[in-house]
Amino acid sequence: MKSLALLLNLFLLFSFGCSASDVDETHNKGQTHNIKMEILAEGLVNPWSIAFLPDGRMLITERPGNLRVFADGQLSDPVQGLPPIWVNGQGGLLEVALHPDYDQNGLIYLAYASSDDGESGNTAIGRGRLQGNKLVDFEQIFRGNPLTGTNYHFGSRIVFDDQNRLYFPIGDRGEMHNAQKLSNHNGKLMRIHDDGSVPADNPYVGQSDALPEIYNFGHRNIQGMAIHPETKQIWTHEHGPKGGDEINIEQPAANYGWPIVSFGINYDGSILTPDTTLPGITNPIHYWVPSIAPCGMCFVSSDKYPNWHNNLLVTSLAGQHIQRLVFEGDKVVEIEKLFQDYSRFRDIRQGPDGFLYVLTEGPGRLIKLVVQE
Repeated sequence: MKSLALLLNLFLLFSFGCSASDVDETHNKGQTHNIKMEILAEGLVNPWSIAFLPDGRMLITERPGNLRVFADGQLSDPVQGLPPIWVNGQGGLLEVALHPDYDQNGLIYLAYASSDDGESGNTAIGRGRLQGNKLVDFEQIFRGNPLTGTNYHFGSRIVFDDQNRLYFPIGDRGEMHNAQKLSNHNGKLMRIHDDGSVPADNPYVGQSDALPEIYNFGHRNIQGMAIHPETKQIWTHEHGPKGGDEINIEQPAANYGWPIVSFGINYDGSILTPDTTLPGITNPIHYWVPSIAPCGMCFVSSDKYPNWHNNLLVTSLAGQHIQRLVFEGDKVVEIEKLFQDYSRFRDIRQGPDGFLYVLTEGPGRLIKLVVQE
C-alpha cells in the first residue's frame, strides 16, 4: 500500500509539475515588471560567480579556471596567481567571495576543485589578495576528503556569518551514501573560521567518528546559498536527482536526508527511495518536481525593485529562467518565472548599488537588471 501511494504521488508530481506548496505560478518571457536586462559583458566562458569590490569593480569566475575583473565596461585578462585548479566535468573554479572585513585585510576567497595527480580531487577553499591583476599570498585553507575521480557534485558557495565564520558545501561527489556518513566531507555543509581552523562549538567537534568541520549533512549538491536579510538564517538550495530539487534552512547537526529520503527518482525512472520523509530528517521548505536545476540565489533587500522586498530569486539552468519566490515565513505563496527560455542562468547577486546582477552561460554574459522608467 505504501509503495502504491508513493507511485501515485510520483505520477501526480511528474505529470502536473506540483511542488511542496500549493502556490500561484506565473510565467513572463522577456521584459517583466518593467525590468529589462542590460548586457554589460559578453564572451565569458562558463561564468560561475560574482563578487563586488568596494571600488565598484566586479570579480567573475569562469569554471575553466579563470578569474576576471570587470571594470569600466571591460573584462580584464585572466588574473594571475591562482592555485592549480582541477578542471574536470562540473569541477573547476567555482565561487569567489570577499572577507567581510575586506577593507582592512583585502582577503578574497575561492572555492575550486583541487587535485594532486589530475586523477582524483575534491572541493577546496583558499584565499589571497588582489594586487593589480595578480592574486598574491594565496593559501589553501581546506580541502575535502576523500578525493575521488568522479567529475560532478562539487558544490559550492561561500557565505560568512556575523562572526566571520565561513560556510560552504560539498556535494556527494557521485557517491550518494557518503552524504549520511560523518567520516567524510561529501554531501555536507561545512563551517570553519576564516583561517581554516575549526570553531570549537561546531556540532561534531570531539566526536571520534566525525570530521570536525561538518556543520550538517545529508545533501546531494548545494549550489545556492544566501543569508536571509532579516532572520539571518542560512538558506540553501540543492540539486535533486530526477525531480526533488530542494530549498532548505540550514541548522547545526541536522540531517537533510539524501539519499534515504527524496522527492525525486533515479534518472532511469526507477524508485530511488520509498520515503519522502523519515523521523529525524529535516524536511525541505520547498521542492521542485520536475527539476529546474537551481544554481545561484539571493534575497532582494533593495528598494530598486518595487514589491520584491525579501523575495528569493533563484537562477535555473535546465529551466532557463530566473525564479522569483514569495514567502510567508518559510512557506512559498507565489512563484514567478522571469525571462523564460532566455539562457541557462548561473548566478544572481544584489550589488552594493542595490541592483541585481546575473550570469548566464550559453551565451556567457554579465547582465544588470534595471527598472525601465
